[in-house]
Amino acid sequence: MGKSSSGQKILSDNRQARHQYEVLERFEAGIALKGTEVKSLRLGKANLRDGYALIRDAEVWLHNVHISPHESASQVFNHDPRRVRKLLLHKDEIRRLVGKVEQQGLTLVPLKLYLKEGRVKVDLGLCRGKKLHDKREALKQKQEKRETARALKDY
Repeated sequence: MGKSSSGQKILSDNRQARHQYEVLERFEAGIALKGTEVKSLRLGKANLRDGYALIRDAEVWLHNVHISPHESASQVFNHDPRRVRKLLLHKDEIRRLVGKVEQQGLTLVPLKLYLKEGRVKVDLGLCRGKKLHDKREALKQKQEKRETARALKDY
């Protein structure tokens, strides 16, 4: 994909989530992966669009994230593309998340997957779903911003 300003290589980005949800808080989490999953991720073969995270038994699990099987690996050693993956967070972070998710009815959504110092990390967003009028307002503001930038460029 590309490199961000902090030297991280972005492997997959969930742009749809920014449209569907209002991101209130972000968390960086590690992710427990198999070797073939890491190889596929390095090739950029991941899809976060339908992904979400759930908290069960004081552990955070990533659901519905598709990581394509590695082509050159044997099918015996390859992974299931949509398997549930464990996210690695500190216990106090998990406790904070439990309180916010259960009491306020918020959702944990993966925003991007990236490499940081050779390790795969997930940017998790604590999100609230946007209503239709909020989405329209955000699109209107984005369009106005684009028009003003274009007008200033032409001036």
